[in-house]
Amino acid sequence: MPVPAPGLPEHVTIYEVGARDGLQNESAIVPVEVKAEFLHRLAAAGLRVLEATSFVHPKWVPQLADAGDLLRLLVRADGVDYPVLVPNERGLDRALDAGVSHIAIFASATDTFAQRNLNSTLDAQFAMFEPVVERALEAGLRVRGYVSMCFGDPWEGAVAPEQVAAVTRRLAGMGCHQISLGDTIGTGTPGHVDAVLDACVAAGVPVRQLAVHFHDTYGQALANTLAALRRGVRTVDASAGGLGGCPYAESATGNLATEDLVWMLDGLGIGHGVDLDALVATSVWMAEKLGRPSPSRVVRALGGAT
Repeated sequence: MPVPAPGLPEHVTIYEVGARDGLQNESAIVPVEVKAEFLHRLAAAGLRVLEATSFVHPKWVPQLADAGDLLRLLVRADGVDYPVLVPNERGLDRALDAGVSHIAIFASATDTFAQRNLNSTLDAQFAMFEPVVERALEAGLRVRGYVSMCFGDPWEGAVAPEQVAAVTRRLAGMGCHQISLGDTIGTGTPGHVDAVLDACVAAGVPVRQLAVHFHDTYGQALANTLAALRRGVRTVDASAGGLGGCPYAESATGNLATEDLVWMLDGLGIGHGVDLDALVATSVWMAEKLGRPSPSRVVRALGGAT
């Protein structure tokens, strides 16, 4: 029986990243037909935002080299949004050719990660994004911005909330309709979440424009999500079965599992539109395809030992 808590939203949008952020970190190449079926099952479970793939160069993320093939094979469900990640203008060209209506770009809150992930710097990275965002908006696409390393960096350590806010403000100023704040290595705690959100709002980015993306490396993802919801965040990134991490940061283990998030939201009486049983069945199926158990506690509890 749900037991609502004060100060929480009536409804949350779950931005499902399992097919992209989840599968990009797998050691094995998942067949494109399995990816398409995964997206079909996620949509059937009630998820309405499914980040499908990334048009990054296959050299850097070979697991997603089939992005174009996937979108050609994919049967898009009515009412479901299928954003894709694009790293540069070439990626945007491929996305436009595939007929997408929603893209995401990815930025860094730290200089070292910008160098390692984008071959750029904290300040110079924006010159990469500006033409992508401008062209995407001119083509009528919606643009989401990701900010990595918002709560800690494996090379630089602590990251000042004001530094995160400055990057977030730049992305919002370019025209990103939403900015997702990522705890890439999972070191954030609820007080830190408050501080980062406060800094973003003080920098002129309203909380309604922010989403959160937590990794569960230290078991803090749900606590951090609850803190963000209390501050007014209404979009939460999650990955079915807890798949994924970041291939450019070795300490970035699994994303917040969508099932674990749904269980908490159900307990709080917060709407989300997802059928938990169908979602668990999907993650059990994917775990079998990957040949290893799901790290999601809810999948393990409801789906058996898988």
